[in-house]
Amino acid sequence: MQENSTNEQQELLKTKDELLKIKNELLKIKHTKLQELQREGRDPFAHVTYDANIRSVQIHEKFDTLEGKSVGVAGRVMTKRVMGKASFIDVADRDGKIQVYVRKEDLGEEAYADFKSNVDIGDIVGVTGEVFRTQKGEISVKAGDLTLLTKSLQILPEKWHGLRDQELRYRQRYLDLIVNPEVKDVFLKRSKAIKEIRSFLDERDFIEVETPILQAIPGGALARPFQTHHNALDIELYMRISKELYLKRLIVGGFERVYEIGRVFRNEGISVRHNPEFTMIELYQAYTDYHGMMELTENMIRHVVEQVCGTLVIPYGEHELDFSKPFERLTMVDALKRHSGIDFTTVSTMEDALALAKEHGIKVEPRHGKGDVLNMLFEKYAEDKLIQPTFLLDHPIEISPLTKKKPDNPEHTERFELFIVGREYANAYSELNDPIDQRKRFEHQEALRAAGDAEANKIDEDFINALEYGMPPTGGMGLGIDRFIMLLTNSPSIRDVLLFPTMRPQA
Repeated sequence: MQENSTNEQQELLKTKDELLKIKNELLKIKHTKLQELQREGRDPFAHVTYDANIRSVQIHEKFDTLEGKSVGVAGRVMTKRVMGKASFIDVADRDGKIQVYVRKEDLGEEAYADFKSNVDIGDIVGVTGEVFRTQKGEISVKAGDLTLLTKSLQILPEKWHGLRDQELRYRQRYLDLIVNPEVKDVFLKRSKAIKEIRSFLDERDFIEVETPILQAIPGGALARPFQTHHNALDIELYMRISKELYLKRLIVGGFERVYEIGRVFRNEGISVRHNPEFTMIELYQAYTDYHGMMELTENMIRHVVEQVCGTLVIPYGEHELDFSKPFERLTMVDALKRHSGIDFTTVSTMEDALALAKEHGIKVEPRHGKGDVLNMLFEKYAEDKLIQPTFLLDHPIEISPLTKKKPDNPEHTERFELFIVGREYANAYSELNDPIDQRKRFEHQEALRAAGDAEANKIDEDFINALEYGMPPTGGMGLGIDRFIMLLTNSPSIRDVLLFPTMRPQA
């Protein structure tokens, strides 16, 4: 048995060696062709422009009006089929592919011979010719002129097997986009979703702004920051973990509705839902609260889903998500009771909370409060049960340092998170605008830092100073763009919706 296994391994290595040898020969041929072109003064990397006046999808969509007319297309050669005096190539541009019919009779003998010899799969070409339909009924362009614009010096993956190595797809996204058209669709949807978010907010009189990425004090979220040093000022700076505190400063300054879409950075682990840099939108609106944010968030999510997907019922994994119905609103206490039977309203002291945590195998640290136990129980028993769009309300104060307390229950706050398929997508609250209370919250966060919590906030004196000038009642919301795009495109990993996800460098 061992001998057979060894023979199989040797055969596999032999096959790999043979394939590598073939690849090296093909690469050598490509370089030789390039050198010959350059010797002839036809360098395909020289300065050149091309009048590509139409895209492939437009030719297909508008064939009835374009038939018989001359067009100019440009793109990458994905297939090449040479049949004596006539050939076919498929040319791929941003939107799709168009078949090009290349004949000696149309190009001329010399140009056709040059096409057969020098144009390879992977090369970028420009084609001018007449739109027509072949005898087999395929919409095509009959080439009257064909220009080699860029010579490809690499070999595309074999078309039937494609690019299967997932890590290589992430590392070489340019190659992934070339050979896997469905990947391009994901990022076109991403672009459209962000455009629709902007459109939705702009129509509601929000102003798009930009705030610092490098910050002296990282705040606005509970996360570990990336740290760097500014040489000229000789100070330590941090890449932002949130945009919140600067956007609130703008509310103080009189911008009553603001938003920012941009990268934030958190020095944390990598998973199917986490990347160290990711895109968020944060928005703030004066003279409203978390109820106003729920209404805005629900309407915005519903608008984007319909515009990007063309329907309000979309698949995600094994689930079918319905965004046409009103989003359920459920407190954290009620969610826990529904999915575990635990009634946290009976937990009146920290001793009660510790006993409950012990009973359910929850590890409690000295820095934790009663509200932390509630949150950990929710995460264990209820979080993954929230499949359809659900607003989870009224989080404990211990995990909400920038949020207004509920007037009738000061242990909880006016906060919500939007959960879909058991994951958090948005976080929002009635913003704390009491500078005295805010200082106390920051001081509590500082105590947590001293106790070893590296994610706790530092005191931001300038932000407190801004609040002392007076911030109107305000509602704020943050939405993770990447997770939202995962939802819209039915993608299982955040890396599938990031053009260039963070990867460990190759050795």
